[in-house]
Amino acid sequence: LPPCQGSNSASKNEKATKSGSCVGPARPRLRSSSDGNIYTRRTVGGCSSFSSLTLSNPKSVLRRPVSTEELQTPGSPYIKKTFTIVGDAVGWGFVVRGKQPCYIQAVEPFGPAAVAGMKVRQFVVSVNGLNVLDLDYRTVSHLILTGPRTVVMEVMEERDHWEEEEMQLTQESN
Repeated sequence: LPPCQGSNSASKNEKATKSGSCVGPARPRLRSSSDGNIYTRRTVGGCSSFSSLTLSNPKSVLRRPVSTEELQTPGSPYIKKTFTIVGDAVGWGFVVRGKQPCYIQAVEPFGPAAVAGMKVRQFVVSVNGLNVLDLDYRTVSHLILTGPRTVVMEVMEERDHWEEEEMQLTQESN
């Protein structure tokens, strides 16, 4: 595992400094550890040989609680999407949180998950063909971290207002 992904990398209230080199633009990188926390790597002092590892545990991004039953109910306001995410040298670029169902808490801008189309507030349905709706975020994170570099994920996403109107118009015209 990369240094910022292992659960032994940092405790909840500490910052660790490690040596490294700056390749490309200096921007934060989000990573999930096996305990589901977010690790942000920032280059200290511009493009220097040190980077800082910061740990945070943010509030949920969900607007309201959602059950697995609600996600699976025909006619619910959720649509299924499938993404193939190829991890880079640092990881996949997203953070999973929650208990049955898990959801996407954060997506690294321009990271592998964002490029694939992943967004916050999507609910994780399956990882590499395995249904994970009844698993907690620790188990789902472990499946991802210990699986292949290329991850195929099915998610459920709330339809936006325009998609709902378009669907109603289509149904009315039939």
